[in-house]
Amino acid sequence: MSARPEPARPEPAPAAAPVVVRPARTGDVPAVRRLVEDYARQRILLGKELITLYEAVQEFVVAEQAGRVVGCGAVHVLWEDLAEIRTLAVDPGVRGLGVGSRILEALLQRADDLGVTRLFCLTFETAFFARHGFTEIEGTPVEQDVYAEMLRSHDEGVAEFLDLARVKPNTLGNSRMLRVVPAAGRHEERA
Repeated sequence: MSARPEPARPEPAPAAAPVVVRPARTGDVPAVRRLVEDYARQRILLGKELITLYEAVQEFVVAEQAGRVVGCGAVHVLWEDLAEIRTLAVDPGVRGLGVGSRILEALLQRADDLGVTRLFCLTFETAFFARHGFTEIEGTPVEQDVYAEMLRSHDEGVAEFLDLARVKPNTLGNSRMLRVVPAAGRHEERA
């Protein structure tokens, strides 16, 4: 009598490759542009010129999975204690897997490292940002002298923060949100 062969066992599904969040490099810019363009076509993000992305590459982090950039985001300093979280985008294929949260946490850490205590964002994703401590704001939460200085900036993010009329056509439907980190919650000295 011959032994009956055991039924073939299905191979375990390969685990999804881990996602690594790291500082962006110039070689990542084409992938960042692809992500941004996808959302710009949907009028969720403002489009960015390629030169603008290269000029700001040091502000970006990217999420990489199996050698492929699947998300990006930047922190852009607006003033002494104020920065903007901008251009946060995640590939639709990995949405809902926590990639956006990991990118945002890396950006919050960068802001903390820079000494920034207030973070601004302009977004349709209010629930996402609210889970990370952002609240919707009205008006411009800076003193008049700081407001006057910020008016000198040519940066569109500053204009959005100041809620200037010239950017209104680009920001209709977006919510202006702010996250304030109390001094007691910041990392003062790192070992």
